[in-house]
Amino acid sequence: MADSSWPGCAKSLKGVILDLCGVLYDSGEGDGVAIPGSIEAVKRLKESDLQLRFCTNETQATREKFVAKLQRLGFDISVCEVFPPAPASISVLKERGLRPHLLVHDGLLQEFEAVDKTNPNCVIIADAAENFSYHNLNEAFRVLIGLEKPILFSLGQGRYYKETDGLKLDVGVYMKALEYACDLKAEVIGKPSPTFFQSVLSDMGLKPHEALMIGDDLVNDVGGAQCCGMKGVQVRTGKYRPSDERHPTVIADATVDNLAHAVEVILSQRGLEA
Repeated sequence: MADSSWPGCAKSLKGVILDLCGVLYDSGEGDGVAIPGSIEAVKRLKESDLQLRFCTNETQATREKFVAKLQRLGFDISVCEVFPPAPASISVLKERGLRPHLLVHDGLLQEFEAVDKTNPNCVIIADAAENFSYHNLNEAFRVLIGLEKPILFSLGQGRYYKETDGLKLDVGVYMKALEYACDLKAEVIGKPSPTFFQSVLSDMGLKPHEALMIGDDLVNDVGGAQCCGMKGVQVRTGKYRPSDERHPTVIADATVDNLAHAVEVILSQRGLEA
């Protein structure tokens, strides 16, 4: 019988899904910086017999510009391998005939150029960084409160993330403010949404137990993956905090020092050591 616990479960894996910010690199001034060992770790996974995808809540740039940044940092990554929430949100808008008011980062606006935004009947918020001003939040609030059936989409629900100069508030903080002000529940597109994880698994043609998620966010990366039936491993880089290992509700299948360490364990279990 196949071993279902870490690290033995690595023997039966068919695919690996990686978070990006905090696992491969730390964002910040310019392109940010690659986390030591991560470029080689991605290379080793690509050279193995495992499928590899990247699942991110990154919303400060279009997917193409974001991938170009990662390539400049030295990563072998293509656009089709990366799954951010913005393209998924556009599909939802089309399916439901919705016209959004956008509270997003300037770098993401190009993603929504072809979307009808006249007379909005919903609001989309993402990691808008400096655009999360009182004026802009109040404008989003006014749109929502003026709708008979207000709809708020949040591209992810993270509390904070790490940049090279420290921790930064994420979109989830502002999502909660609008939820409270408008007495509604946001629809989350991105991690930890089961639908979002399933879209990545479907692209790989895999069942949940055949894939492993590696991330720095215990709740949204690890917990979200576990809720879908995947194993979830947390790295001690990015937004990781020591208190994560004592979390009352989410327990990672394993906690490792970094991506390089995780990949070393996975490949050694599969008899693919360097």
